[in-house]
Amino acid sequence: MHDVEPLVEAVDKLADRFRSLPQSKLLGAVPGHASRAAAALDLARRLAALALAAEGGPERDFPDAGAFAVGDQLAVAGHDLAAALAALPEGAEVALPDGPAAVAEVLAGAVAAVRGTAELCG
Repeated sequence: MHDVEPLVEAVDKLADRFRSLPQSKLLGAVPGHASRAAAALDLARRLAALALAAEGGPERDFPDAGAFAVGDQLAVAGHDLAAALAALPEGAEVALPDGPAAVAEVLAGAVAAVRGTAELCG
């Protein structure tokens, strides 16, 4: 079984941070995004797409539920990805658009993306 705890911890910490941000901070611009909420939504969409790829499912739209919901959306997408990766057998690969990737590589990339968004939105 894959150790997804670093992903869960990073996602939970960032999601909690977004849940507690005031509107002025949520809507404040950050480099590359119109707002912190938009950056978090982009991350949630990337994590959700990875979860679907790990599960072998088709791509789906990930809605924008608004700035005040982005912390919850991030938590759900991150936990879905963690569950999908944890369920894969050792040695499994995830079929990504640019080619298959080892579970450990997907996991490390997801953790790095969460941490990167946390730094960006600091």
